[in-house]
Amino acid sequence: MFGKRTSFGGNTNGQAPKPAPAAAPPKAPVEANRQSSPPPAAALKPQTPAPEQEMRVEGDVKDRGVDSEYFKTKSSVFNALIDSIDLSQLATMEIEAAREEIRDIVSEIISLKSIVMSISEQEDLLEDICNDVLGYGPLEPLLARDDIADIMVNGAAKTYIEVNGKVRLTNVRFRDNAHLMNVCQRIVSQVGRRVDESSPICDARLPDGSRVNVIGPPLAIDGASLTIRKFKKDKLTLDQLVKFNSISPDGAQILQILGKVRANILISGGTGSGKTTLLNCLTAFIESDERIITCEDSAELQLQQPHVVRLETRPPNLEGEGEITMRDLVKNCLRMRPERIIVGEVRGPEAFDLLQAMNTGHDGSMGTLHANSPREALSRLESMITMGGYALPSRTIREMIVSSVDVIVQAARLRDGSRRITHVSEVMGMEGDVIVTQDIFIYDIVGEDANGDLIGVHKSTGITKPKFAERARYYNEELNLVEALERANTDTMGAA
Repeated sequence: MFGKRTSFGGNTNGQAPKPAPAAAPPKAPVEANRQSSPPPAAALKPQTPAPEQEMRVEGDVKDRGVDSEYFKTKSSVFNALIDSIDLSQLATMEIEAAREEIRDIVSEIISLKSIVMSISEQEDLLEDICNDVLGYGPLEPLLARDDIADIMVNGAAKTYIEVNGKVRLTNVRFRDNAHLMNVCQRIVSQVGRRVDESSPICDARLPDGSRVNVIGPPLAIDGASLTIRKFKKDKLTLDQLVKFNSISPDGAQILQILGKVRANILISGGTGSGKTTLLNCLTAFIESDERIITCEDSAELQLQQPHVVRLETRPPNLEGEGEITMRDLVKNCLRMRPERIIVGEVRGPEAFDLLQAMNTGHDGSMGTLHANSPREALSRLESMITMGGYALPSRTIREMIVSSVDVIVQAARLRDGSRRITHVSEVMGMEGDVIVTQDIFIYDIVGEDANGDLIGVHKSTGITKPKFAERARYYNEELNLVEALERANTDTMGAA
């Protein structure tokens, strides 16, 4: 069964319909199930009549052959359901009990209306209506699939997904742009945000941490655009990244040691390259007794340590006041006695405060930023500090970067859709006005196979005692570090 979820957002765009008069189909008895925490009443407010959508998503667009009569029947049954059900009582029920109650009432309506449907059509209809009333409508079957990385809704008529690094068109669609905006509002209202004509851009998240971006009219000309970066139900680990060939076993051990020895790490990469996933993997090696404070635009990180404080920015209100920026969060968390500060994404003047934190006793801090190479990451870091209005000489900023950042890990999504960790580079120091870096590991592309998939190898650059070996010695990890580097060097020469 598609779309069973544990929590739902409310549709704040209207009041719940009142129960219908006696002429409507008889109301089914609704008994409140209070054995677990009930959902908020807003979570059960229905959408407008069910959208015309394709519930089974194929790799390519395929029509199941359902004619317009099916969709007319669905709208008729949906309207009869709203007239028949007592929403005030339904709102007190557990989600699963509410779903079963809706299914029972829909089955009764089908019987009363003498609607002739096949078993499969009836099951599709039941699931469609349950998703519209309790969930995210057409998005439910997509959210239930764990192999989808991104969901991209371009207006009511077109929905794309990314599977295995490839973007594919689906035949999932909404009834109209108004229904799409209702679903968007339902999603963002869960985290106390809104999206409408006065505030058409919104960043939010789903209960599982999946990232959501909405841009609506009048900025989006052809209807609202909804983008969801899905998180897998099972969190990826470094061992799984090795299994997927994103990094070699020796490279994974180096990253594990970097996490243990409290190295200051920047994860660099383009959009969709896996920066947040890699950051989650590295945080797995933080000791459980360390106090960690995370700062994010929308809370995505899923740390497993017990002592974690999660902070999230806040957009301005209707009057343009009350905004809390990333820089405000980073400055404030310095007063919260952190041992490690983790910034979900560095994209502005908060870079200056993060570097100061790294250089003033908060070793092991981490962050991500958008850049296409380790050298470009350093340049972007300098540019972000300059954009913050700091009238500092370039050399001073670069010296601050050198004294704060130990390692840059570069992630990339290659043209075949695969994600690889392409560089593990350490920051060495300054030569004149230039920051000196050296690569420890690189990913070398050697060709492609008959299917167009790239063939490459993670290889050592031959450096067996990097600068951060001193830090590894302090944490009794120097021997493991040297052995991993020597083994990687030997494996590389053997492969050559």
